[in-house]
Amino acid sequence: MFAGNSFSSNSLGETLELIKDTDFSVNIISKSGTTTEPAIAFRFLRNLLTEKYGEEGAKERIFVTTDRCRGKLKEMADEKGYEEFVVPDNIGGRFSVLTAVGLLPIAVAGVEIDELMNGAADAMREYDNPDVLTNDVCRYAGMRNLLYRSGKKIECATCFEPDYTMMNEWFKQLYGESEGKQHRGLFPTSCIYSTDLHSLGQYIQDGERSIFETLVFFREPKRDLTVEYDETDVDGLNFLVGKTVSHINRRAQQATVIAHEDGDVPNIVIELPRMDAYNIGFLIYFFEKACAVSGYMLLVNPFDQPGVEDYKTIMYVLLAKPGYEGLKPGLDKRLEE
Repeated sequence: MFAGNSFSSNSLGETLELIKDTDFSVNIISKSGTTTEPAIAFRFLRNLLTEKYGEEGAKERIFVTTDRCRGKLKEMADEKGYEEFVVPDNIGGRFSVLTAVGLLPIAVAGVEIDELMNGAADAMREYDNPDVLTNDVCRYAGMRNLLYRSGKKIECATCFEPDYTMMNEWFKQLYGESEGKQHRGLFPTSCIYSTDLHSLGQYIQDGERSIFETLVFFREPKRDLTVEYDETDVDGLNFLVGKTVSHINRRAQQATVIAHEDGDVPNIVIELPRMDAYNIGFLIYFFEKACAVSGYMLLVNPFDQPGVEDYKTIMYVLLAKPGYEGLKPGLDKRLEE
């Protein structure tokens, strides 16, 4: 289960309720240990572990991914004897999937991380190519920037596999946090098709012409089904007898690209053989390197995130965090308006 990414008492409370009678462990990921969302969740989860197993038992079930040598969480881990993994000094959170930050949870989920890293390593070698005309990283970064300069302000990451949903969520953070600076940058959003074709599809087809799509498509399914004959044909699907669901999905993808391009919604299509650890690792590296190249094309630093700190400062003032008292009078006046 995943916690520590919001302040929702509903979500955290439901998580605690679901795990209270089960055997569980906690992996806390925080470079400083004081980032508010994960720190609050960790406090509650640590207390629950201690209640269930005692201090020694809890120690065996807490894994800490944090700074190599400093920070409050590092101090706590050393003092309590928690097993530790390192957040690299020079890698921001959104670029940290291929470090212990991402690899430990991915391994616990049952993914073959050796294959994931093999895919990333092969991508690193393939895209270490100075020829921008044959390097797909540079071509993708160039195309999205050309579309941006032609008036397309929104990039919609799409896929025809529900299993890809959280990759789209990572894509939004990677590009939004890296490029959205100095009043520049594409706004990254996402859809999972064909589901969202029955909702957002209308807007994408006929709404404001400010969108282009980046479609990730996997040619081979992990498993497949074939439509069988039905005597009643009550659903009118006998014309599909003998066809696989993956074939139908492929035709839906092709139809969507044609329809959207006819509606002036350009599509960048990225095809991979299959959705497995190797190809996802390859894709992670591809998007990370393309993000860096694209950020520099925009003349912004893709590796910082100064705007993220603004809401935190104001929130700390409103929560009366020590050290932020000087800003409170001005905020009180704004809250009264």
